[in-house]
Amino acid sequence: MRRLLRTAPLVTAAALLLAACGTTEPAADDAKASAEAITLTDASGAKVELDGPAKKVVGTEWNVVEHLISLGVDPVGVADVKGYKTWDSAVPLKNEPKDIGTRGEPSMDTIASLKPDLIVATTDLQPNAVKQLRKVAPVLEVKSADAADPVGRMLENLDLIAEATGTTERAATLKKDFDAKLAEGRKALADAGLDGAEIAFADGYVNANQVSVRPYTSGSLIGGVNERLGLKNAWKLKGDEAYGLAATDVEGLTDLGKVQFVYIGNDDDASSDPFGKELADNSVWKSLPFVKSGDVHRLDDGIWMFGGTGSMEAYTDALVAALTK
Repeated sequence: MRRLLRTAPLVTAAALLLAACGTTEPAADDAKASAEAITLTDASGAKVELDGPAKKVVGTEWNVVEHLISLGVDPVGVADVKGYKTWDSAVPLKNEPKDIGTRGEPSMDTIASLKPDLIVATTDLQPNAVKQLRKVAPVLEVKSADAADPVGRMLENLDLIAEATGTTERAATLKKDFDAKLAEGRKALADAGLDGAEIAFADGYVNANQVSVRPYTSGSLIGGVNERLGLKNAWKLKGDEAYGLAATDVEGLTDLGKVQFVYIGNDDDASSDPFGKELADNSVWKSLPFVKSGDVHRLDDGIWMFGGTGSMEAYTDALVAALTK
């Protein structure tokens, strides 16, 4: 942070003389502050100016929170702390951050009370909320997701947050480890004769006794990782432009044929595992080829499907273990 030179009142002739002669300290301090200053352009096109690497950081979305933790920056404020701990134990919180409210509606007063150096948000947050946050502290917006290049988008977001927090070397290490994990996973799947195998990843929820299925197409982050692992996405549905997600029901699963069906549920969310519960006695579900062949795999809890390198490495390990057992 920029240090301001403070001088006491000059009350003696000697002090006046020294003042007249000048000093190099202010110039040195200004030069140091200038060297530490960081200027970035975020996903919204806004210029973000920081006096130095941000240390007290607030995250309004779980993916940016995961990036911060992975980079060694413990966030002082996190949206829906309980939810993060439930859904993202692959990269657990190491501190006890302040809960700033929901991911869609963070509390401005709570965030202001933390006096952060930086607030990291995604383009999913409403523009009016971002505008209010900019009155509290500098806001770095990252693009929430991009179905055109989901893995690339995740890594670009990591790099941008690393620049803002002075952790670019750590980001480089994370990316190197991520590439190595994918290469290791791809080899293990190929050795098991699964190179090019068709995979259908989904999650599902029950609402008013109705089962909704959410397919993760090739434009999803999970879909992008699957393809880098040498697997072929079996979904024929078109996903949305950001997250690559589609929508269907149990009847829609009949188009899949013989595939590896993979999903993530959560023991702390009773509505999140219809494949293992509500559909267990469903005639359509039981008739599906992958159900008959036993190729339905529930992966470990706590892997956030929209997370960062840590979650995707945990996903890779869990997937490879499930498919090769």
